[in-house]
Amino acid sequence: MKKTFSFILCLLFLAGCGQTIVLMPNLDGSVGRISVTARSGETVNLDQANQAVRGKDAVFVMTDEEVKATFGEALAAQPIPTARYILYFLMDSDMLTSESVKLFPDIMRSYAIRHSTDVSVVGHSDAVGDEEYNYRLSVRRAEKIKRMLVDNGMEPDAIQTTSHGENNPLVPTPDGKAEPRNRRVEVLVR
Repeated sequence: MKKTFSFILCLLFLAGCGQTIVLMPNLDGSVGRISVTARSGETVNLDQANQAVRGKDAVFVMTDEEVKATFGEALAAQPIPTARYILYFLMDSDMLTSESVKLFPDIMRSYAIRHSTDVSVVGHSDAVGDEEYNYRLSVRRAEKIKRMLVDNGMEPDAIQTTSHGENNPLVPTPDGKAEPRNRRVEVLVR
């Protein structure tokens, strides 16, 4: 059976008592799973937040305070998670919805906080109309967002644009079906 691994942070702590391995929750709060095999060949499965194993000790759960005290410096050294924004458009248009326009200050703040040099702008469309037209529309949407970001102070060299047209929908629909959530540009600030 294939195990599903999501973002798992395993921390190794070298001390007189050996290694401590701790399973940390993902950024969204979910918890993955990891199997730890000792030199003896014994395997221990960790599948709960802050569950740990140390040397030959039994599996135990560390408190948040213990994790912070033991691994605080390593945790603080992690990069800031990618900020993801979804901007929606009016049908058959490169005009943003009013709600999406309001997200630009947040995007620019994320860019500044991260001192980012890596921003992805990915255009999409819904499945209404010709596939080639939808691809060109998604390109127009992505390019418009790039121009708006640059106009707000983002470095053009930091931005990569791509487009998927009606492929890769947020909400799968049959061909020809209008879906407002598929008329979007995703902005990823790393």
